[in-house]
Amino acid sequence: MERSIVRNIVINFAGAIAPTFVSLVTVPAYIHLMGVERYGVINLVWTLIGYFSVLDLGTSLATENQISKARAADDDSLERIFWSAWFMNLGTGILGGLIIYAGTVVYITHGVKIEPEFQREVMASLPWIAVAVPIANVSWVFAGAINGVERFASFNINQTLGTALFQLLPLAAIFCFSPSLAVVIPAAVLARLLAGLMLGAAAFRAIGIRRVRMPQWRVMLELFRYGRWLLLFTGAGMIASTLDRVLVGALLGARFVTYYATPQNLITRLNLLPVAMVRTLFPRLSAVSRADADAIARSALAFLNGAFTPCLIIAMFALKPFLLLWLGPTVAAAAPVACVLVLAVWLGGQAGILGILIQAQTSPAYIAVVSWVQLPIFAGALWCGIHWFGIMGAAVVVVLKALFDYGVLLYVARLHVGSILRNMLVHLGFLLVALALVELFTTLPSQIAAALVLVGANLGLSLHGSTELRGFVYKLWARVTLSAG
Repeated sequence: MERSIVRNIVINFAGAIAPTFVSLVTVPAYIHLMGVERYGVINLVWTLIGYFSVLDLGTSLATENQISKARAADDDSLERIFWSAWFMNLGTGILGGLIIYAGTVVYITHGVKIEPEFQREVMASLPWIAVAVPIANVSWVFAGAINGVERFASFNINQTLGTALFQLLPLAAIFCFSPSLAVVIPAAVLARLLAGLMLGAAAFRAIGIRRVRMPQWRVMLELFRYGRWLLLFTGAGMIASTLDRVLVGALLGARFVTYYATPQNLITRLNLLPVAMVRTLFPRLSAVSRADADAIARSALAFLNGAFTPCLIIAMFALKPFLLLWLGPTVAAAAPVACVLVLAVWLGGQAGILGILIQAQTSPAYIAVVSWVQLPIFAGALWCGIHWFGIMGAAVVVVLKALFDYGVLLYVARLHVGSILRNMLVHLGFLLVALALVELFTTLPSQIAAALVLVGANLGLSLHGSTELRGFVYKLWARVTLSAG
């Protein structure tokens, strides 16, 4: 991979670390102050708001794609693209806010098992929940514009500040007033508004916007034509990524949402490297030829497998001790579920790179259709898994879906399937062995020894097969030795 791509991956990776630490510090405080069930309810509320991100119509990613192409072509259409996307998302966000106002009433009343007291608190917050949708929609356009011109440092600084606001302002409201959802939700929405304003100012500086332009129907139509399939693809993915906790809430109750979603959120934080790579690669893949894009994607997959798999092997062995220290024995009992979900995170990282290759270079229409066709099958499988096996059943179904998604995306991407698949299966084998050994070895010394052996073997195999990873390790070692000298 090019040096500039590696540098941007490092920037995006570093930018994702700070929000992760903020969340790790604040989650125990939320659970302690709000209680397990109330915290589970607020998780479900944010999940419901996330469902209405489909009204983004794929505009944010279409904006990033079009701005990256306009920047590569050095034309003067950046402002026209930005303002057309901004007005589109503002309009769809307002529409989504009106819909969610009515939809929340139905969902909280009939869709989830929560206490009447918590229902009343959510109802009191309905106007704020509705306002959160247009704020999110407009913020995504700002993010797409910044990433489209590859100002990743600016994006990550604003993301870190926004995450800190989103986590700390509601905590301050709890301390000053009460842990009621009628207090916490408005505080969180205000935090999102402040973060959106900061992100907007950064987008203006990145693109050089000096005045407001009216939207152009031709540009809006181009954005929609590109974004409509992204809408279907990402919309189905977004629903699928949160459907497990929604069904856990519906079948088992809000308390079990905390037991499932809190370790799941922790595991999701492990995907810092894949997220950094996806964010970095999408504008670059949009601007280069198909042959160059394929070469970049193959190198990225090999690098990700080699660098990411050892990290997740360590994470599997460290999960239960960490959860015990972080949240106590009650939530730590879900450590086996979290270990299974690690496999989904690993598969999702590779699928993310294949997905952006398809989105940047070809039409994602086929995978969008497949995503929506499989959604009811996934929902049915989740229902059966949760009904018969509880939250572990949900985790296993999520992993099976991730494996299916990877296979579909690999087929549609039309890369050299044989070599990529062989490499993936080898690394998957290491993770499955780690999953078995975590349960087999119960003492800390034996777990440490097993983790070191697996990590050493996996890393050695990766260094042997990946020139990109060898080059990265060599440069890192050279810097370390130079600093030490």
